[in-house]
Amino acid sequence: MCKPVLAFGMAKNPNVDDAYAMSSPEEVKALYRTWSHSYDVVFSDSQGYQLPRKVAAAFVGAGGMGPVLDVGAGTGLVGGLLRRMNIKDIDGIDLSEDMLCIARMKGDYRGLYAGDVTQPLELIDAPYMGVVSAGTFTLGHVGPDALGHLLNIAASGAVFVISVNAAHYVSAGFEAALAEFGDRITGLTIRDVRIYDDRADEKHGNDRALLLVFRKASPDEHAV
Repeated sequence: MCKPVLAFGMAKNPNVDDAYAMSSPEEVKALYRTWSHSYDVVFSDSQGYQLPRKVAAAFVGAGGMGPVLDVGAGTGLVGGLLRRMNIKDIDGIDLSEDMLCIARMKGDYRGLYAGDVTQPLELIDAPYMGVVSAGTFTLGHVGPDALGHLLNIAASGAVFVISVNAAHYVSAGFEAALAEFGDRITGLTIRDVRIYDDRADEKHGNDRALLLVFRKASPDEHAV
C-alpha cells in the first residue's frame, strides 16, 4: 500500500512551478514523494494535463508496438492510455518509487523500475520496440543526454515518441544533441502541442511541448 508522505518542506500540494525549479535527483524524489497521492486529481485532471494522451496517440499513429518502455512513468498516465489502445507489454521507469507505487496499483504495466535515465540503463526486458515519455524531458528534470541511454536499450526500428518542454528544448540544447545522433535515428519529425487543455490556469494555459517522433535506425540504414 502506498503511504502519503509530507516532504519537500511544504505544507501544500506541489505544483508545476515547483517541478520546474528542481536542480537535483534528490529534490525530484522529495517533490514527487509529496505529489504522488494528489498528482492524478489535483494536477492532471484539474489542470487538463493532456500531454500523456498526445504522446500515446502519436505512438500508436506511428505504428508503435510493444514491448514499450514508458520513461518517467510516474503514476501511469501514459501506460493506462496505451493499454486502452491495445498496446501490450508496457514497462515503466521513474526516479520516484512513490509515483511508481501509484502506477503499480493500476495494473497496466508488465514491469516497473525505479531508476535514473540520465545514467546507463540495465533493464531485464530490453531491447524495446518502443520508447515513450510525457513530461519528463522538461525544466528541472531530464536533458538530452538521456536519449543516448534510451537508444542503447531499444531494438532496431523501435518507435520513439518523446515530449520535450518547448523552453527546455532550446535551453538544454536538444537540437544539437539530435544532430549528433546522426544516422542512429531516422524519420525524425517534431510536432508542437499544448501541454494542457482549456482547464489550465492562466499562467500555464499556453505552455507548449515538442513531440519528437523517430525510429532507431537499423544497421542497414547505418550502412547507406
